[in-house]
Amino acid sequence: MSTIIVTGADLAQQALELLAQHDIVYAGKTPTEEDLVALCRAHDPVAIIVRYGKVGAAVMDAAPSLRVISKHGSGTDTIDKAAAAERGIAVVAAAGANAAAVAEQALALLLACAKSVVALDARMHAGHWDKATHKSLELGGRTVGLVGLGAIGLRFARMADALGMRVIGFDPFAKNLPAYVQPVDLETIWRESDAISLHCPLTEENRGMLGASTLAACKRGVIVVNTARGGLIDEAALLAAVRSGQVAAAGLDSFAVEPMVAGHPFQGERNFVLSPHIGGVTGDAYVNMGVGAARNVLEVLARVPAAAGV
Repeated sequence: MSTIIVTGADLAQQALELLAQHDIVYAGKTPTEEDLVALCRAHDPVAIIVRYGKVGAAVMDAAPSLRVISKHGSGTDTIDKAAAAERGIAVVAAAGANAAAVAEQALALLLACAKSVVALDARMHAGHWDKATHKSLELGGRTVGLVGLGAIGLRFARMADALGMRVIGFDPFAKNLPAYVQPVDLETIWRESDAISLHCPLTEENRGMLGASTLAACKRGVIVVNTARGGLIDEAALLAAVRSGQVAAAGLDSFAVEPMVAGHPFQGERNFVLSPHIGGVTGDAYVNMGVGAARNVLEVLARVPAAAGV
């Protein structure tokens, strides 16, 4: 029986049932590269399902029978895809499996920023009643700019449209967009958006995309939401922009370094609403991502022949 390594501590029961003909080995909640190399040497897996940690060349070289690396979710930036391609290892993702969950988190962060939910909650718990002094932002009629129009971005776009927002979006790969999404270039996103929400994968080309110059090009008082990857934002530039009022508020579920450690500059800052990269962490998404990852493994194993002698 061949082995599949899961870079996590668990997998949905529905996914395990699909993989019943394989031995499943768990790497734990916070596997290091050394952990994964040791497990691969010990078990020589035919597949790795990636939940946490990074899978690079050293891990791949420790598993000569490896034929597929399957992401438990949609973002594959923690997998060295170039190294996988050089070794003939397929890299697949459970695209769309967590789209509803992440889009809902983006909407929650947008609303929390626009309506000052966190700040007002804290004030109320402290015994204050700020009705006479507080004004929230009304989203209806305002423009939201989306960077990335895949399954998550389009799900969020539908929600924003339902709120009565004008939806503009940038994605060079998107086709057949719904009528309520107006395709534009990035310069238009920065110039015209009252709120910006990021829904694109992280690449070397777009790393730090939202930085000092692009934030300066935005409307004053823009809201920034990121449920994609932290590396898309220059965090020092965002902090400066929020402090200056150029950015009214930032709702963030992703960060440049995760997990966030004590003393991070965002901690304790007004007008930052933070969550620990849990946009895709719901009971439904957990099942959907596990099943999607398992199906992708089985599909690749069925069509990619094992190496001779394996």
